[in-house]
Amino acid sequence: QVQLVESGGRLVQAGGSLRLSCAASGRTFSSYIMGWFRQAPGKEREFVATISWTSGRTSYTDSLKGRFTISRDNAKNTVYLQMNSLKPEDTAVYYCAARAGTVRSATTTAYNYWGQGTQVTVSS
Repeated sequence: QVQLVESGGRLVQAGGSLRLSCAASGRTFSSYIMGWFRQAPGKEREFVATISWTSGRTSYTDSLKGRFTISRDNAKNTVYLQMNSLKPEDTAVYYCAARAGTVRSATTTAYNYWGQGTQVTVSS
């Protein structure tokens, strides 16, 4: 059984930084794609970034390029989301997700496994 556990969310002031972690367990993730999504109150869940566990190749939603960075630590089975220059509009629950295969996707329905989410709140 795949388990994804996010951590690192908290209250931060605008302009600050946070690093979210997603600890993955339950199987070998060498042929998986990992993604970060977020959902603000009253809005749909939206794509943030994705990374291939094998190749390390990444994709980002255009609006967050340059501020957010996704990375992974194969030895720790952990995926990270480094978030810099945070803005109040970044306030959301951030979710980690996983899908089998080698094709990165920005679509929520493409992911089979989800974590419980971690709350990020950015104050102005």
